[in-house]
Amino acid sequence: MNTFIWILLCLCCIGLGWLGRWLYGKIKLTSVEQQAVRLKQEAIREAEAQSKELLLETRDTLLKEQKQQEREERDRRAELQRFERRLLQKEENLEKVQESLDAVKSRQQDKEAKLNTREKQIAESEEKWQHEIERVASMTSEEAKNLLIEKMQNEARRDGQSLINKIEQEAIAKADKTARDIIITTIQRLATEVVSESTVSSVDLPSDEMKGRILGREGRNIRALETLTGADIIIDDTPEAVVISCFDPIRKEIARVSLERLVQDGRIHPARIEEVVTKVTKEVNRICAEEGDKVVFDLGIHNMSQEEVRALGRLFFRTSYGQNVLAHSREVSVIAGMIAAEVGADVAVARRGGLLHDIGKGIASESESNHAELGAELAKRLGEDPKIVNAIEAHHNDVEPICIESIIVQIADAISAARPGARRETLDNYIKRLESLEDIAVSFEGVDKAFAIQAGRELRILVNADTVTDDGAKEIAKGIASRIEAELRYPGRIKVTIIREMRAVEYAR
Repeated sequence: MNTFIWILLCLCCIGLGWLGRWLYGKIKLTSVEQQAVRLKQEAIREAEAQSKELLLETRDTLLKEQKQQEREERDRRAELQRFERRLLQKEENLEKVQESLDAVKSRQQDKEAKLNTREKQIAESEEKWQHEIERVASMTSEEAKNLLIEKMQNEARRDGQSLINKIEQEAIAKADKTARDIIITTIQRLATEVVSESTVSSVDLPSDEMKGRILGREGRNIRALETLTGADIIIDDTPEAVVISCFDPIRKEIARVSLERLVQDGRIHPARIEEVVTKVTKEVNRICAEEGDKVVFDLGIHNMSQEEVRALGRLFFRTSYGQNVLAHSREVSVIAGMIAAEVGADVAVARRGGLLHDIGKGIASESESNHAELGAELAKRLGEDPKIVNAIEAHHNDVEPICIESIIVQIADAISAARPGARRETLDNYIKRLESLEDIAVSFEGVDKAFAIQAGRELRILVNADTVTDDGAKEIAKGIASRIEAELRYPGRIKVTIIREMRAVEYAR
């Protein structure tokens, strides 16, 4: 009985559990269905909202595209209208041109008709006059033709000869002008320094007491210095200075440097003087060699013997009429190279000949030969080109030039030596003279600018074309030339050139 009750209770519990579980499942299913319905409704509402948004966006896009198409249509319509107007205008222009052409064609036809009529009249007149000329001249047309041909041949020969003469004269004038232009251009391209001539040098002393020490006891110090250097040491009343005079610039330089070192050292006696002079002589010889090497290197001239280099270096301490001879030789080399390049000559020969043309001045010789002969002998002995030897010999016309390079060296030597400012005129005086030329020109009314060119040989003046006439320009030129003659001193002559020009300037914007 108890077992049955327990079984019954177990079955009841199982039934109740199953019933509770069924009820819980039923309630859960109902809740899920409600949630699904709710989600479905929300999805439907969201889909409807999105579809409305898409519809609105689509409508806006369509409206924009429609407006864009309408705008493009209006632009195309306006462009077509402009094109139509241009076509109409072109058609009108073509009609006008056609009318003009028709009128010109009509006038041309009238002119041709008149010309044909005139030609017929002229032909008839020529035939009539030809018969009349044959009757009067008693010769046929063939004879008259031959006579006319002979006359024309004579005139042609005469005109040809005149033309030949004119061409020759123009060629000569052009050659002269070209030569002047080459020389002037060479001078203008040249830039060099001016070295003043000096045959004496002075050495500053710390005090006049030093003069006694230089003299030495019974004059032995000064005698030793003069004997070793070959220069004259002049001790006079000049305060705190001693003057050195010598015709040989190298010996003068050795004496100057030696005396300066002795004064600085303070030990002045014959043994010390001999030691210093020997040392300075070596230094000066080294400077000569260095200067010779430097000028040869700067000019790009190769295969120069050491004897020639040393002779060139000795020109560094030599001057001629106020012009340093080594600087002059270098300048002549540069000018000769420029002129040779312009005229098509051998540039290397011209430059080498120009550098060596005064090398005889750097040769110590007891002979009575001049420097051109000494330089030519040295160049010939050292195997220089015969053209270079001739350029050295002929640069003062001692012998006749045998090549164009020798003539070029003569020209370059004359340019370097004779140009204003090179000799006997200091740079300050030279510049002041050029400034005075320009100041005189600018002082005249109507002058805008003035330029002294060609080393002061020409004064080029620009005048105002609005205030100065052609006749007035001539008067200004005469007035300036007269004032230059009256107020300035100058070598040679000065060319006064007046330039008057009218310029019209406009700007296209």
